[in-house]
Amino acid sequence: MNKELVLLRTFAIAMAGGAILLTSVAFKNNGNHHFEEIDVQRINIVEPDGTVKMVITNVDKFPNGDTKINDRPTNAERKKRSGMLFFNEEGIECGGLIYDGALTENGHSAGLSMTFDQYDGDQVMQLLTTDSKQGDKRRVSSSLVFMDRAEKETQLKTMEIMAEVQELRKTDPAAARAKMLEYQEQELIGGAPRVMLGKSGSQNNGLFLFDDQGMPLAMFYVDQANQAKLDFFNEKGEVLYSFPPAAETN
Repeated sequence: MNKELVLLRTFAIAMAGGAILLTSVAFKNNGNHHFEEIDVQRINIVEPDGTVKMVITNVDKFPNGDTKINDRPTNAERKKRSGMLFFNEEGIECGGLIYDGALTENGHSAGLSMTFDQYDGDQVMQLLTTDSKQGDKRRVSSSLVFMDRAEKETQLKTMEIMAEVQELRKTDPAAARAKMLEYQEQELIGGAPRVMLGKSGSQNNGLFLFDDQGMPLAMFYVDQANQAKLDFFNEKGEVLYSFPPAAETN
């Protein structure tokens, strides 16, 4: 009996050691592994020093709230969506791809956004599409947008400012607006679209140009009646000149 127990123990130890050896060899760091199919909820692409460079994630694992990446907080207010996030050499978020789509009570709502950020700031280029339907009315808008951002903007300072303003808004909305304007004048927050190419919310397809406050200056587009138009605006958004003139388009 004792000999049998010794043999069984020896066999068990040998099997365990073999399994550990096979596992370590199969998943050693310097090898390439081939899979026909893999199911995973989230993948972190990292450098040898551990710096996260890309996150590919489902909705549930999307980083927000108290989650930190590269020892930096993530956007606590950002909605969880499936997609990807990009990070630069310093571990700072620098863009991403998100998308969603679902039926609603009376239609559907869907969208996709791919963005690239200013260094340590918010997006300066965005590929965007939205598709919403309520009853029989459907509205689709798709565009490529280029934006200006505040000169002194940083992601951590922006989070701090937005938390401050949000807390102030609970008791004094007017003071919150004044505080936002103060930070905008300091060039710590703010931004404006400058160029948009695509279909606008008014369903016009064309090229749209804006001033540094985001006000329209010029538009070259095809309207819903398939008429090509060129419009120019003043600083108040009022039409200065249109081509062809209104009389010629009737």
